[in-house]
Amino acid sequence: MTGPLLDVRELATHFTRRAGLFGTRTETVRAVNGVSFTIGRHDTLGLVGESGCGKTTLARTILRLVERTAGEVRFDGQDLFALGPAALRRMRRRMQIVFQDPYASLNPRMTIGRAVREGLEIHELARGDAADRRVVELLDEVGLGADAVTRYPHEFSGGQRQRAVVARALAVDPDFIACDEPVSALDVSVAAQVLNLLADLQARRGLSYLFVSHDLAVVRHVAPRVAVMYLGRFVEVGPAAEIYERPKHPYTQALLSAVPVPDPKTRRARIILAGDPPSPVHPPPGCPFQPRCHHPLKDATCTAVRPELRELAADHRVACHKAD
Repeated sequence: MTGPLLDVRELATHFTRRAGLFGTRTETVRAVNGVSFTIGRHDTLGLVGESGCGKTTLARTILRLVERTAGEVRFDGQDLFALGPAALRRMRRRMQIVFQDPYASLNPRMTIGRAVREGLEIHELARGDAADRRVVELLDEVGLGADAVTRYPHEFSGGQRQRAVVARALAVDPDFIACDEPVSALDVSVAAQVLNLLADLQARRGLSYLFVSHDLAVVRHVAPRVAVMYLGRFVEVGPAAEIYERPKHPYTQALLSAVPVPDPKTRRARIILAGDPPSPVHPPPGCPFQPRCHHPLKDATCTAVRPELRELAADHRVACHKAD
């Protein structure tokens, strides 16, 4: 089928919470607030931003682990939010997720072999000896030996547990995997091994990834396209090389200035953002970044009119009045 594998249009996810001294009033948390993007087949989109900007909620909404408030998500041409329970169950074979904390996402009372086997049995892909053999094949594919089948999560290191989680996701032969900060809890050397594993699996299986991370240095090496998220919205989207070499949005510039440079002789001017990110309950008027913006041309337009994403270069879009 032609067209993108994943097509997201104006997706919004809002939550309602109780507020006030006795919880007498409600507030709306705009975790994701009108996001659009596509991911092609065998492609990777890197999603970066500060903690609390809505990255994880976006990934969970795409997989219908969280219900949307508005917008549309099409996977291989099918509207995910129009699927009934039976059709959604079948679709879940093609869409999987790898969570940030592998220990929390594995049942501590379930062996690794049982955790990987579960998806095979739920979707009736293999049973009995065939399932046993398939589990061993999957564990071998991610770099864990057959002895891992009978061991429990607490017997493994963080990197090994994450490999087991990847094997569990692969068990149902997905086309798309949302990687929700899959290496943020790992040591640098172990993280590099897991990233190499994900790249190898993509090359062999033709997988598509949404790679969520707060580490721009990591995203630069795994994703050809990058989306920068702030307060529930995309503020810059484009080719990774273009964004890293010529960032246009002040927020992207600040994030990149904080990335360590592996050369003691190289100095980079650090951009320190003032204050904390605004509340998604009460976003500021105009540009959501304007209370912290350091752009020298910032003016009244920034505080009155919310900028929309506009194309400044080939496939490079920026939500900033002063980007050009």
